[in-house]
Amino acid sequence: MSEITTISQQQALLVAVVRDGQDPRQVDDYLDELEFLAETAGILSVGRITQRLGQPNPRIYVGPGKLEEIAAAARERQVDLVIFDDELSPSQTRNITRELPVAIIDRTKLILDIFLRRATTAYAKTQVELANCQYMLPRLTGMWTHLERQRGGTGTRGGAGEREIETDRRTIRNRISLLKEELVRIDRQMATQRGNRGSLVRVSLVGYTNVGKSTLMNLLSKSEVLAENKLFATLDTTVRKVVLDNLPFLLADTVGFIRKLPHQLVESFKSTLDEVREADLLLHVVDISHPGFEEQIAVVEQTLAEIGAGDKPVYLVFNKIDSYKFVEKEADDLSEPTRENIPLAEMERSWTTRSKTPAIFISARQRTGIDRLRRELYHMVREIHEGRYPFNNFLY
Repeated sequence: MSEITTISQQQALLVAVVRDGQDPRQVDDYLDELEFLAETAGILSVGRITQRLGQPNPRIYVGPGKLEEIAAAARERQVDLVIFDDELSPSQTRNITRELPVAIIDRTKLILDIFLRRATTAYAKTQVELANCQYMLPRLTGMWTHLERQRGGTGTRGGAGEREIETDRRTIRNRISLLKEELVRIDRQMATQRGNRGSLVRVSLVGYTNVGKSTLMNLLSKSEVLAENKLFATLDTTVRKVVLDNLPFLLADTVGFIRKLPHQLVESFKSTLDEVREADLLLHVVDISHPGFEEQIAVVEQTLAEIGAGDKPVYLVFNKIDSYKFVEKEADDLSEPTRENIPLAEMERSWTTRSKTPAIFISARQRTGIDRLRRELYHMVREIHEGRYPFNNFLY
């Protein structure tokens, strides 16, 4: 099988489609996230190109004229690749590749590459390799076009390129089967490990990527889970035993969710997310300083529903209040206030009164509100424990 290389240090143009009725500022936010993804993968963004369309062009994603503009910009800026902020279909990939002078990747491949780099345990590596193989399988056509000129003149249909594609397909299909078997074996081991943890109450940290889950995990469990300002810093689920006022429980830190999370990864990581499905309480950590935090909440809730954990009790933890930006409006400014025009105290009152779930505002980095978080978490875990073991409350 031909070697599938990952992305090295490169410069790139970012491309996105603005759908009809979509706020251009939202697209800017999406491209900021795509730029952060590229940075996490070691790629420098040197420009952005957008086009307003009802829906992406099914053949080339953007319009023909815009594709020519992208090609010209790629030549002028001498970039190494163009990154599209949507998953491209195999036919779109082939058609765009013919028109652009540089390599192209889509959002899904970029995320897969980051996961490939960050997977450390055998389980995570197996999951990510499976997702990558499932992504690559329908995209093999065109990888062997350099062999087309070797076709014989006998009138037969199959050329060297076609034979190589079929060889690759068989190899990838066989690899997918082996990886699935390996995941089943590891899943059994992990299920046994979860069963051996006894009957302690289970709490899982969930949230959008890079909202501070691992930092909060370290504060609550007094452990040293990797926490850094990069997307998907944590891929493997980490479980720690936490004791609050003599009340023990299990706390799990899981992989962060993201907008347009590749379905291949959702499927591959469902086993890892068993910790979420089996949790008694979810701590949904939110970056209150992010301009699109409400959409991020919706993305997490949708993903939880997809994995069968949408009905779990949730405690909203609004993190990073130290980074919250408030811009006071001028007295003569009659425009509608934006989120930036709302003081943090008003934002907190709004969410605590309208939210259907309990909520708290903290800064894990500055440890603001952590004592209150511990107290409220203690009472929540205690209530779950008392409901499960009404005659076994000697712990407290």
